Amino acid sequence: MIYLWLKAGHIIFVVFWMAGLFMLPRFFVYHQEAAAGSPEASLWVEREGKLLRIILWPSLVAVWVLGLALAYDIGVWAHVWFHLKLALVIGLTAYHCLLASYARALARGERQLTGRQLRLLNEVPGLAAALIIVLVVVKPFN
Repeated sequence: MIYLWLKAGHIIFVVFWMAGLFMLPRFFVYHQEAAAGSPEASLWVEREGKLLRIILWPSLVAVWVLGLALAYDIGVWAHVWFHLKLALVIGLTAYHCLLASYARALARGERQLTGRQLRLLNEVPGLAAALIIVLVVVKPFN
């Protein structure tokens, strides 16, 4: 029974985390379209901060804790597909940290990326999610 609860919790927090990873780069695009130092730009700093604090960071922690507990419970450590999935999740975690860093830079008024670059960056979580889902469902290299 613990397996089902772990799996349900893991999936719930993956959905929350992915939603945030899709939203934050879009927020950055809107933020950068606002005039630097404007009240609108300040609102985007606040929104980005709340998204990170309330949804993204807690979801990231829950995904890792529940995911590792689930992996331990079902004993997948020896499977290649699991190691590939884990590598992709580590990559998404690095992506998350990159976004958090960019949010801090934007809050300081530094606009290091273009709107086009941010729109392209927004494709990363979708691609990673598709690959992860294939690995978990199909279990290639098993």
